[in-house]
Amino acid sequence: MAEENPTSGERTEAPTTKRREDFRKKGQVAQSKEIQTASLFTILLLFWFFYLPTFWRGITNLVSSLWQSAGEYTITGLSTINLAIFIFKQMGLLLAPLFFLVLIIGFFSSFFQIGWLLTAKPLTPDISKLNPIKGFGRFFSKKSLIEVVKSMLKVILVGWIAYSTIYDNFDQALILSNTSIATTLLFLARTATIILAKVCSMLILIAFFDFLFVKWEMEEKMKMTKQELKEEFKESEGDPFIKAQIRSIQQEMARKRMMAEVPEADVIVTNPTHISVAVRYDSSNMEAPVVIAKGADFIAMKIREIAKENEIPIIENPPVARLLHKIDLGAPIPEDLFKVIAEILAHVYSLKGTKN
Repeated sequence: MAEENPTSGERTEAPTTKRREDFRKKGQVAQSKEIQTASLFTILLLFWFFYLPTFWRGITNLVSSLWQSAGEYTITGLSTINLAIFIFKQMGLLLAPLFFLVLIIGFFSSFFQIGWLLTAKPLTPDISKLNPIKGFGRFFSKKSLIEVVKSMLKVILVGWIAYSTIYDNFDQALILSNTSIATTLLFLARTATIILAKVCSMLILIAFFDFLFVKWEMEEKMKMTKQELKEEFKESEGDPFIKAQIRSIQQEMARKRMMAEVPEADVIVTNPTHISVAVRYDSSNMEAPVVIAKGADFIAMKIREIAKENEIPIIENPPVARLLHKIDLGAPIPEDLFKVIAEILAHVYSLKGTKN
């Protein structure tokens, strides 16, 4: 036993369905934030690529209208407020598709990972989280260290992508001083788009490996010890000891009901060593003889005692007794035993007639 104790606390058992459901109810699911980030950047970049002409046209019209009406504009407190409201309203209409897209991406990036999950458990106040010692421990935990490493890795990769892209286009950047503003803006927009596209590709790759890691980490967290597996089995299936007691009580009650039927038997067929079977036959309402009680060893002896008390004939016939003992209680005798049982009953009835 001493050798088993060290391993009894190790989480080596695969999580059960109930444990997975318990974790899910608590909001503890395998969800990668990197997938949300990669989805957000990638789809926004694609959307912005197609939406940019519309957005630029809207901004141009807004600036043009403001510029044209600048000469007629009278500066007052109320007019300044109205102007600010007008600008915010127009900018809101232009940026509304982006805002809605962010909400949709945030929802579906979570939904495709964990499905529909609505729980307030993570929002429930936990006093233990206010413990500064435990909080300090979480700050230097393995999970925090991994998050720091991932963040540093992303910053380094983004910096390298931006540097390498600008370095490759540095020769073109040198001649921008001799070009028009429109050409300069086009060059900057194209370079920024290339950098964002490369960053999105990098984020997708990081998200893929991060999701695999988060999935593996959650599986390890959900693993159970042998003791936890036993406790869950007891909760779901019931304590084996209590179930055994219930089964024993049920068997005892069934045995008592069976013994109460023995006085109604016409004959007891026995194997002299350890089997007794009580058979009853009423020609007025039965198509065939029926086994109403049976047992072996102690129960067989008890059936014989009741039979003697009620003056029921006991016939020794080992082969027939063994065959009858295989028949379920209340079941009629099979046809292949009709002849031999009929002979036994005929012998019993003849004995009763002789006594009478």
